[in-house]
Amino acid sequence: MAYVISDECINCGACVDECPVEAISEGEDKHVIDAEACIDCGACAGVCPTDAPKEG
Repeated sequence: MAYVISDECINCGACVDECPVEAISEGEDKHVIDAEACIDCGACAGVCPTDAPKEG
């Protein structure tokens, strides 16, 4: 299952550079993960200071 970014996201962008498939982009209020591109690796969750990426 793809990761999703919860409302804890502070839009810092730390997750963007960690995603090996470039599935994360900046949304209006928080970053978003393209569920079809996500490979469920968890790299984004490992660098997030607020633990916003969660397994969907």
